Amino acid sequence: MFRNSVAALALLSLAATAQASDMPAAAAAPAAAAAASDFTLSANLTLASQYRYRGLMQTNNKPAIQGGFDLAHASGFYLGNWNSSISWLGDSNPDVSAPVEMDFYGGYKGNLAEGVPVDLGILQYYYPGDFPSGYTSPDTTELYAGIGYGPVMFKYSIALTNLFGFADSKYSQYFDVAANVDTGVWGLTLNAHVGRQLVKNVDNGSYTDWKLGLTKDFGQGLSVSLAYLDTNADRAVYTNTHGRDMGRATGLLSLTKTF
Repeated sequence: MFRNSVAALALLSLAATAQASDMPAAAAAPAAAAAASDFTLSANLTLASQYRYRGLMQTNNKPAIQGGFDLAHASGFYLGNWNSSISWLGDSNPDVSAPVEMDFYGGYKGNLAEGVPVDLGILQYYYPGDFPSGYTSPDTTELYAGIGYGPVMFKYSIALTNLFGFADSKYSQYFDVAANVDTGVWGLTLNAHVGRQLVKNVDNGSYTDWKLGLTKDFGQGLSVSLAYLDTNADRAVYTNTHGRDMGRATGLLSLTKTF
């Protein structure tokens, strides 16, 4: 019985091969095109000298490992996940143990016109860990909308929840203007950014951050970035339990590989 089944399968395989070889090229081409997927999956991995978000230190000036993936559809819709090691929650409260940030997002990217891209979506910041009773959850949900022109992109974000553990801070907003300009020299891209974080119902919680840097593309998905970052964040609000000003000026070096 087993041998007969194997023989039958072999005959069917030979017949299918012969049939495929006899197909005209014009008939085979649509089949190959139909097999092409409308989905694109990419991944990324970064080693950074530290992690800064909106200008504020997230790893207490220590190195961070980061990575994630993106699934994009030809229609413009996308889903993604990005993760990083962190220490800022434990640095602000020794009773907290939450060493990882996990971001989940989805949205749509398209073009209003030639050279005018748009990006609309929702982003969930998730911090798994142990928190003391009564602790305001740092988990944050934001809606965002971006529009660009040439190398410049403007992005607006609004929190639908409390913002990163600030009590009663729902509907806090962030305004971001960024430019990435190809210098045409040695594969270098100039990176510039200015952002304004408005934190609702937190005295002196709002601040401005900025960045200026260069990214070198080595090809094969490998790049290195070096940047200078600074903020005008109020030290009385943004100083951790180690006595470090979380918004002070710093340099940041990172190595990224995309797949």
